[in-house]
Amino acid sequence: MAETLTNQSSSALTLYSTTVSDVGYVRSNNQDSSFAGRHLAAICDGMGGHAGGDTASTIAIRSLAHIEHDDTVDDIETVATMMESSVLAAHDAIVGKAKHERSLSGMGTTVTAVSLVQNHWILAHIGDSRAYLLRGGRLIRVTKDHSYVQHLIDTGRITETEAKNHPQRNVVMRVLGDFDIDPRPDISIRVAMPGDRWLLCSDGLCGVLEDSTLQEVLSTITDPEDCAQKLVAMALKAGSTDNVTAVIADATVPLDTSQNAHTPVPLAGGAVSSSLENLADIIDEPVATAPALEADEGSPAQRAAALAQKEHSEPDDVAAPRVAQPSSQREQGVDEELTMPTTGEIPVVQKKDGNLTADPHDPEVARAIKTQQREQVVKARKHHTRKRVSIITIIVVVLVALAGCGFGAWRWSQSQYYLGEANGSVAIYQGVPTNLFGLSLSHPVAQTDITIDSLPNNWREQLSNTTYSSYDAAENHAAVIRQQVEDLKLAQKTPSGQKFGGQEQSASPSASATPSSTPSATASAKASGAANQ
Repeated sequence: MAETLTNQSSSALTLYSTTVSDVGYVRSNNQDSSFAGRHLAAICDGMGGHAGGDTASTIAIRSLAHIEHDDTVDDIETVATMMESSVLAAHDAIVGKAKHERSLSGMGTTVTAVSLVQNHWILAHIGDSRAYLLRGGRLIRVTKDHSYVQHLIDTGRITETEAKNHPQRNVVMRVLGDFDIDPRPDISIRVAMPGDRWLLCSDGLCGVLEDSTLQEVLSTITDPEDCAQKLVAMALKAGSTDNVTAVIADATVPLDTSQNAHTPVPLAGGAVSSSLENLADIIDEPVATAPALEADEGSPAQRAAALAQKEHSEPDDVAAPRVAQPSSQREQGVDEELTMPTTGEIPVVQKKDGNLTADPHDPEVARAIKTQQREQVVKARKHHTRKRVSIITIIVVVLVALAGCGFGAWRWSQSQYYLGEANGSVAIYQGVPTNLFGLSLSHPVAQTDITIDSLPNNWREQLSNTTYSSYDAAENHAAVIRQQVEDLKLAQKTPSGQKFGGQEQSASPSASATPSSTPSATASAKASGAANQ
């Protein structure tokens, strides 16, 4: 544990906090989440795409919210350990959710949270959100940014002024989430003093406002809500391009501890405000949405940006503040199914006394987490099995389709015939003159008495070029070739000048040596007629 001061106030202090969060003029959604209660104040700045950042920051607030319980163990060391383990539990929940939903891969969040226990402040911090403490009119920056530019400042490579405009000023070196980074938060404990005022803020605020400006506003505006409103509005006017969130937490001495009816309702701001019912179930008391940033006309550029943002937002985006009751107080409809509220990956357990808890140290919560993890393993295995069965089914269907196509092609090939060579003679083949994957698609079905040697070379080359749709057609063509071979032999034996059918036939070697390249029935008929003269 870090710094612990020795002075202790004699009066029991209470925490009064409020928060204001605004999406800003540039971003399309608010990825900051904040909580302002009577025992806990926290700011989480999410990152990781359109859906990832708000999911991560929401999980972190939910994981910490159980510390708000009125019946929290009133021991400083115990609560400090609870805060550290809750931050680590949030880290595990974010990583687990990112693994189950690929669209959330790479999401993460900062965490800066403070709790008041036995007149001691317990602070948990990781990331580049900041915690400032105003004490006795002096502003103290309590946290150190876990960022790359802070590392450069610490090593003397750049100054504080240069860091504000550094191109890598948004690079964090420690953060919760789907990264290979140490997720353990810095934990510090210090004595609380009456009049202490905390400012917890995202880098959308402290990145554009000087510490001197923060000190002036925190010192001069006594009302916490007015102070938060002023700081957020000033950050936007100063040109902040990020979501802007401020949490103001004051240590006060209660005037009348018996008037519980007037205790303020815890507030949720930013992304987590869409999960009010879950928060109400975790802390088992009502939770309200944080007040919206008060309208400010600002500069013409700001008015144009605000107008453009309204045009692109849904009608339900600007909702009136609302209060969510815990499930123990909510009216349950007859047909409404009772469901266990969720904190992302950390289950909420209803104990025998009726209270709800999400404390990871609670044995029942620990058992519920293990049960949930086993169910997730079983679900993942079933999903893997279904995926494997689907892949096998697709492969089988493809193979059956290919087999069907192959069989259809083979059936068609066996209805075709062509002439080819077999054992030195012309044969009639059934099929087509090709092969598929080394398998021949034809076989001889009849042998003719036409020898291959009796055919001219060009006839041999073109013998199998023609396929026929029936055996009879192939047989008829074989008969034509047989007749033309006989006519060719007769023409070669006839002396030059001998007349056939009243015509002089030339039987010169050159003529006889160049027969028709394609035997035809017409040529066969002419040769047959000449022989009969």
